[in-house]
Amino acid sequence: CETMLKDIQEILEQAVDTQEAAGVSLLAEKNGKTVAYAQAGYADREKAIPLRRDHIFRLFSQTKPVTACAVMSLIEKGKLDVMDEVVRYLPGFRNQKVTFQGTLVDAERNVTILDLLGMASGLVYPDADSAGQAMAEVFIKNEEEIDRGKGLDTQSFANRIGQCPLAFQPGTAFRYGTSADILGAVVEKVSDMPFSEYLKTRFFDRLGMKDTAFYVPEEKKERLVTCYERTDHGLVPYRVHHLCIRDYMTPPPFESGGAGLFSTLDDYAAFARMLMQKGSFEGQRLLKEKTVDWMIRSQMADTGWLSLTGYGYGRLMRICTDPGKTQGIAEYGEYGWDGWLGTYFANFPESGLTLLIYQNTRDTGTGRVTRVVRNRILSELCEVKG
Repeated sequence: CETMLKDIQEILEQAVDTQEAAGVSLLAEKNGKTVAYAQAGYADREKAIPLRRDHIFRLFSQTKPVTACAVMSLIEKGKLDVMDEVVRYLPGFRNQKVTFQGTLVDAERNVTILDLLGMASGLVYPDADSAGQAMAEVFIKNEEEIDRGKGLDTQSFANRIGQCPLAFQPGTAFRYGTSADILGAVVEKVSDMPFSEYLKTRFFDRLGMKDTAFYVPEEKKERLVTCYERTDHGLVPYRVHHLCIRDYMTPPPFESGGAGLFSTLDDYAAFARMLMQKGSFEGQRLLKEKTVDWMIRSQMADTGWLSLTGYGYGRLMRICTDPGKTQGIAEYGEYGWDGWLGTYFANFPESGLTLLIYQNTRDTGTGRVTRVVRNRILSELCEVKG
């Protein structure tokens, strides 16, 4: 592994030197033990603050697997059924419409929890088409309220999203969107406690995830990385103001189950380890084995995304179904997700391997650095079966 670590360090340093990344850190565990750790670059380039292992990152969509686990915990307790209609918990989902050939038609059935888990709900993110434009109006209005110190809370925002037209009939296609945000609100409604409090008591406290939350308190602010974006003039700081997510220093009104969490490399490693161990962590059982088994199965066969060729999707994660079609070395049954601002997570159950790659540059989660590092590590550490 010494040669592998040297190669990885060179990869990371080259990415920083060429301004492909501002900073990047990597953690690999095998059977629960650290087998590789490396870092290069800066948490803040302008202040020349080197990236450290305890720096806090904005997870954005890497929040989604955490939300999925919260849903799973309610399913295994019998408090939630995957075929429950969302309107059972959120009245804003009553009488939904679907965009079809430039007009609005009635939804043929109501959106279910299972639809949300597979991004098959028809709910979208802000976009250029009619469904996306309607969603954009909701986000823009709430962001304006947030800027005025107000903003809708988690359930109110979900109910407002429920009034937006769907891009297609529920269950008939895949489209990435606001489904996880709705699931966060459902968890809040079913558990009868704030979404953040449910995550904290059910998972974060028990996993020792002391730096994971929907905000970064003042005493931890210096550990929050500066985010960057690539331009023709190199990397420049990026002001995070997206999908109603801000650099919150106090608890926000809207706790986004799709994008809102802040966390560290080691905190998320604990979460990944719990999943790798089929719901067990240091003598505690957070989820049942059968629950995790079901959670890491593919639900939607084809996403249409080039970067996910060879992967299915379900329970808010990618699941490898055909390693021969992926964009690099892969393993059947691997699962995980990434974040828009540069974080990446993958578990490889057959090999007992967990891989976390954290960058603070937007649009890099599944970019070249991740692919090159994946190939180097998987070629060394993945088991050969058969």
